[in-house]
Amino acid sequence: MGHILRILNTNVDGTISVAYALTKIRGVGRRFANMICKKAEISLTARAGELGEEDINKIKTIIQNPRQFNIPDWFINRNKDMKSGKNKHLIANQIDATFREDIERMKKTRQHRGLRHLWGLRVRGQHTKTTGHGIRVV
Repeated sequence: MGHILRILNTNVDGTISVAYALTKIRGVGRRFANMICKKAEISLTARAGELGEEDINKIKTIIQNPRQFNIPDWFINRNKDMKSGKNKHLIANQIDATFREDIERMKKTRQHRGLRHLWGLRVRGQHTKTTGHGIRVV
C-alpha cells in the first residue's frame, strides 16, 4: 500500500478513499471523481494506495479523455474552447495556461473584462468606491 501516488503530475494521498484522493488533482472535483471511479469500476470505499498500476492507468485515461467513456458534455469544465471549438476537460497546469491565454486574449481584443484586468481593477462588477483603495485586486 503506497502512501503517496503520482497521478497526472500531482501527488495523491494513498491513505484516503479513491474518490476523495482524486480531488487533489486540479480540475477533478468530488462529483467528477465519483464518476471516474464508477466508469473505471473501482470501489468508492477502496483506499487510493491499494490501487494497482492497471487501475491508475485506467483513471488517467478517463480523466484525459472523458468523452470516450460516455461522460456528458455538461460535466466537462471547458465547453466550446475559443481556439478549437471543441469541448475539453482541463487538468492541472492546463487550467492555469488557458486562464492566462483567455485574459491575454481579452486584453488584446480590448474587451471590458480585459481592460479591467489590465488596469488591476475588480472585474466582476463589484463596487470600488469605498473598498480596495490601497492594493488593486484582480
